[in-house]
Amino acid sequence: MLIRPELLYINAMPRKILFFLIFALIFCVTLTISCEKKKNDAQQQQAPQSKVNVVATIFPLYDFAKATAKEHANIAMLILPGASIHSFEPSPADIKNIQSADMFLYIGGENDAWVERILSTLDTSKMKIVRLFDYIKLYEEEEIDHNHRHNHKHKEKGEIKIEYDEHIWTSPKNAALMLEAIAKAFCEIDSSNCESYGKNSESYISQIAELSSELSQITNSAKRKKIVVADRFPFLYLTKEYELDYVAAFSGCSDQADASAATIAFLIKAIKKDKIPYVYHVELSNKNTAKTVAEQTGSKMLLLHSYHNISKQDFESGATYLDLFKQNVENLKIGLSEE
Repeated sequence: MLIRPELLYINAMPRKILFFLIFALIFCVTLTISCEKKKNDAQQQQAPQSKVNVVATIFPLYDFAKATAKEHANIAMLILPGASIHSFEPSPADIKNIQSADMFLYIGGENDAWVERILSTLDTSKMKIVRLFDYIKLYEEEEIDHNHRHNHKHKEKGEIKIEYDEHIWTSPKNAALMLEAIAKAFCEIDSSNCESYGKNSESYISQIAELSSELSQITNSAKRKKIVVADRFPFLYLTKEYELDYVAAFSGCSDQADASAATIAFLIKAIKKDKIPYVYHVELSNKNTAKTVAEQTGSKMLLLHSYHNISKQDFESGATYLDLFKQNVENLKIGLSEE
């Protein structure tokens, strides 16, 4: 039987349309999967950039920012672990990091004199700058001359300029104020995570307050109210808060490492006079003065950490301000209470 050609064409039409539809469906599905993959890849690439980039000059600020932001920020510390802030000068890489920061944290004292100079050369219009000096009741730095203590002042352009002690973070009350200021700054530039910043900050402040309460109980019932620090003395705010007296080898920002014979004699006399069984030294110190005083008096050495910076080992192990505060509480308990 003969089949007319036009009938073959008509019968073939649905098959061609079916093939076309199948091909179109496959193409659309493939295109959709490809687009979703590109979208996901783009989101993954943007995720790290969506975090707040923070640069902090020193360890306490780095730690407070880290405790407040947790996973919501990338936080860098300018001062390398184990290095001294007193001789710090920013490198070109440091300046580049500051320029790319969303938030920059610094104290604002004499050791940060370089900060204003650097910031004046950068575009800071999109940067949140937090100067922690602005949130604290400041005390004038006390200069130690071993005859009497007096506030440190010097003349500048014919005017007397007051120098304030920079070590504001050694007071737990000040640490809480600094945490609150940092949390507020995070909220201002990243409101979507403000609740998280607030809760994290409050939690850290609560833990500091618990240790502060413990230290208050120790100092209130202590056998003695004086500490001897055979080293620099960055603890003015700490001693003010807990009403402690002190004797020290050098002022808080001194660049001296080894004491003179007269200074050592002064420290020995103070220990013997008040029968003080412990002598303190600060972190990252050569401890030479403390060793000499301990040998001459029979006193024992203890660390009193100023949190200014930590060793590379402590940094890599994740040591926090809270960890160091716990250690200080224990060592102050020993130094103030034991015979």
